[in-house]
Amino acid sequence: MRKLGLDVGDKTIGVAVSDELLIVANGVTTIERVGIRKDCDRVISLVREYDCDTVVVGLNKMLDGSDSPQTEKVYEFKRMLENKMRSSGLANVKIEFYDERFTTKIAENVLIEGNVRRENRKKVIDKQAAIIILQGYLDTL
Repeated sequence: MRKLGLDVGDKTIGVAVSDELLIVANGVTTIERVGIRKDCDRVISLVREYDCDTVVVGLNKMLDGSDSPQTEKVYEFKRMLENKMRSSGLANVKIEFYDERFTTKIAENVLIEGNVRRENRKKVIDKQAAIIILQGYLDTL
């Protein structure tokens, strides 16, 4: 079964999915945020589409390991996603956090090295960050 990786931000959610052998993370999409309930519904549809058994959510902590204001928003997103998954018959799907410190900066560097124009980087940076989050998680398995 595959793993789904999420980079949850205020405006967008970057999404990546693993291959079936759990070796490589690939970018899927960027979800434009419209409301936590609808955002969770979109994630649930991707879990079903890709037959995932785990959702890996990037957790952005401060450099000293303490929670940031964004961390609380990600905790809230996870709680809502867990509740909606239970009511959707997906209670067996695990939701795990993965430390995402520096992933957006790493994603930006990857895109710069790939000669992606500045205006195009904004469109794909969250998806690239989700790839980095999920790949890091896969590498720990």
